[in-house]
Amino acid sequence: MTSGGNSVDTNTNHLSPQLEADQPEDFKMTELGPLPEEWRVVKIGDIFEIQQGKALSQKHRAGRSPCPFLRTANVFWGWIDLSIVDEMDFTDNEIQRLRLLPGDLLVCEGGNIGRTAIWRGELPLCCFQNHLHRLRAKCEEIESEFYMYWMQAAILLFGLYLGQGNKTTIPNLSKARLARFWVPLPPLPEQRAIAHVLRTVQQAKEATERVIQATRELKKSLMRHLFTYGPVPVEEAERVPLKETEIGPVPEHWEVMRLGEVAKTTSGGTPSRKHPEYFGGKIPWVKSGELNDNLISYTEETLTDAGLSNSNAKVFPKGTLLVAMYGATAGKVGILECDAATNQAVCAIFPHEGLISRYLFYVFIHRRTELLSERYGGAQPNISQTVIKDFNIPLPPLSEQREIARILQAVDKKLQAEEARKQALETLFKTLLHNLMTGKIRVNNIFLPETTEVK
Repeated sequence: MTSGGNSVDTNTNHLSPQLEADQPEDFKMTELGPLPEEWRVVKIGDIFEIQQGKALSQKHRAGRSPCPFLRTANVFWGWIDLSIVDEMDFTDNEIQRLRLLPGDLLVCEGGNIGRTAIWRGELPLCCFQNHLHRLRAKCEEIESEFYMYWMQAAILLFGLYLGQGNKTTIPNLSKARLARFWVPLPPLPEQRAIAHVLRTVQQAKEATERVIQATRELKKSLMRHLFTYGPVPVEEAERVPLKETEIGPVPEHWEVMRLGEVAKTTSGGTPSRKHPEYFGGKIPWVKSGELNDNLISYTEETLTDAGLSNSNAKVFPKGTLLVAMYGATAGKVGILECDAATNQAVCAIFPHEGLISRYLFYVFIHRRTELLSERYGGAQPNISQTVIKDFNIPLPPLSEQREIARILQAVDKKLQAEEARKQALETLFKTLLHNLMTGKIRVNNIFLPETTEVK
């Protein structure tokens, strides 16, 4: 193995050019820029055996056995997707040579060049195709998981190795080029500690994603229950008398009404883009693309008083329910959390007495498929105010509308909290990834129990 010195590979970007002018005393200049004194810098080929996979073959031949194999489509940054795993014929020698073992790294040769994940033995037997490189550590002082995270940092954060694929019509990363990439080599305990910290944050994020998914499924189930039986406990649903209606079964005491019978609708407008002075004022202006079943407190663009008075745009009060009528977001809804104008692709709804906007918000989400079935037009069909006015909605008593809205708002608050937690964990992971891989944060004093198991 080569140790890092003061020479610089001109084909490799530095990790932290900002540190070169103010290099800490316990850092040294390496092929990757300033790094801690204890860290060495080596080439990937010095510490990993690199093996390319088998070319795809559809033919079955005697003496070969079908075996699961991974494609580049299975390999993502830091994880492997096994939802679809194909099989291909391999000879016994090929299986022996290309079989994956726990701790092996897989690096994408093409497509998302450099994308890296670790194999943890998810299947008892699995091989890989020729657009993947397998990296297997040559010695015991290598923690493969550290280098999985290193590749993610190097390519996504530091911009290293870019432009170093083969110069072909379809760029790819050859075995020879991969072997020449410089990588840091911290002491083994620090490699393990860095991998442990990053894995812990990553697992917390994955757990949060599972909570988000479960909460979304809960919301769907709740809406089916609430709009069929009303706000009653699940165990009491069988005792609720139902009646068949044009929108399906609802409680006997509910009504089904056309929206136009219980609410007024209108839309906004867009000032002429030929007049820049119409834009950039203090009046929030909502476009249909900003509706995503959300509360709207911020808009991408604003209007001036002149823009408002010289267009069909009008200011709607806080609490107004909005429905997108055109484009990819047709059928999506939003509720204003501030006074705002809208463009002509947004329908504003003003319920009469006896109908609550927040309840109607959830009705549109629950029955969006039915609303969109009334669309018209070409490749990206639209809905109109006429369609919205003719849309049938269930109409419970006010007290039940409030309770349905309250229950679903509570679920939405849980979703928002978990989404915020996920975002915070993503930011934390990215920050730690950068600082741990450049040595700005050291974890060399963290004690980890000895283990030979790939976690």
